[in-house]
Amino acid sequence: MKSITIKGSQRESVGKVSTKALRNAGKVPCVLYGGETPLHFSADELAFKKLVYTPNAHTAVIELEDGQKFEAVLQDIQFHPVNDKILHIDFYQLFKDKPVTMNIPVRLDGNSPGVRNGGRLLFRKRKLSIKALPDLLPDFITVDISKLRIGGTIAVETLLNNDFTILHPDSTAVVQVKASRTSVDDEEEEEEEEGTEAAAEGAAEAPAAEATE
Repeated sequence: MKSITIKGSQRESVGKVSTKALRNAGKVPCVLYGGETPLHFSADELAFKKLVYTPNAHTAVIELEDGQKFEAVLQDIQFHPVNDKILHIDFYQLFKDKPVTMNIPVRLDGNSPGVRNGGRLLFRKRKLSIKALPDLLPDFITVDISKLRIGGTIAVETLLNNDFTILHPDSTAVVQVKASRTSVDDEEEEEEEEGTEAAAEGAAEAPAAEATE
């Protein structure tokens, strides 16, 4: 999984006054959990742009002024209720031998024949919560919809992988195609295609038979 580097400074004071001063200076107070003790630090709000304002999932490398580096994942974030500015971020430190839980985006691959026939695509789970070792975290989970017909469903049970555990029931629907008023039954379309192909083959063979005579 790709990482975003966050350059910050360790905080000596964590009181309300110092926190307010940080925010007024365009910085975000943060806490890194998971180690022996919580680590308090701050970083420029702009440093979090690629980590927060994206549909993709990334880990973070927190790089402090004293040379310390920590691999982490974003655990919780608080926004201002009016202007949506970032007020606070909690991170969780990563260790190579400890599994971590993350929400991973789902990407659809291919063209659904059910949608081509007028069905409605229902994207039920745009992200899936998974548990994996840090080195095995995927950037996204690909779902092939090239065989998804009207009335069909792709559930979690078809996406199971040895590299990670999906933390949803196996029967959870990820993507579906439902019939609509303008949709055409897939089986009827197949029969029409087969009939058209057979007619075309017959028409192609007829001149050859006449020539033989």
